[in-house]
Amino acid sequence: MNLLKEEMITNAKAKEALSSIDKEDDMKYEQKNAYGNLKKFVNLDPKKIEVFVKELEKNKKLRERQIVAIANMLPEDTDDLRIILQREYSNYTQEEINLILDLVRKSKLSTK
Repeated sequence: MNLLKEEMITNAKAKEALSSIDKEDDMKYEQKNAYGNLKKFVNLDPKKIEVFVKELEKNKKLRERQIVAIANMLPEDTDDLRIILQREYSNYTQEEINLILDLVRKSKLSTK
């Protein structure tokens, strides 16, 4: 098996990709485990997540891995976002932090 392309994707997109495989019997061991976990924990519409990711990509400071992590975890406060941004957190102004958190709130993706 040759690796053709590698990219970071959201959990919702991974769930959608794995669900496109006809039967779970056709999946490899790792794919079955991943799909089982995604079915349990991901209840978000991939289309809505895609729109949300596009909005986050407008912020040029955010890296791809941070965008995917934000889309997967949907941080609700600055402490949650600080964990995702890690070392780069201090590079963001409070206004930029609030903008990211507002995007999460406005997206209405949270399942809580």
